[in-house]
Amino acid sequence: MDDKIELDIVTPVKLLLSTVVDMVVVPGGEGDFGVLAGHAPMIANVRPGTLDIYTADKITDQVFVEGGIAEITAERCTVLAEMAVLIKDIDPVMVDQRLEKAEAAQAADPDHVDGKDTDELIAARAMKAALKAA
Repeated sequence: MDDKIELDIVTPVKLLLSTVVDMVVVPGGEGDFGVLAGHAPMIANVRPGTLDIYTADKITDQVFVEGGIAEITAERCTVLAEMAVLIKDIDPVMVDQRLEKAEAAQAADPDHVDGKDTDELIAARAMKAALKAA
């Protein structure tokens, strides 16, 4: 098991996934980063996006995470996510509704003048992109 890494994806509600993988690619706050066995210890912000799980050089599963923190050690990658769901379990209709609602809420906000998207809109767009890319 020296060439494998333990992966745990935890939300405030439950442990979504606990498995052993060859590699995981995390959507970090500063860009995507890969984690292999023997990785240097680090803690990184996680932005909304797709976490790719690799076994034998192939993506075997994908998880949408809505931000959080990743703790990396030489043996383990633990992602503490605000929200996480397997891509295959995402309802496309719900994603479209969420995106429409987020866009409408931002457009209707009279205080929204800074030109930056709201966190909800960023997460909804990332979920839509993750579903489209899967």
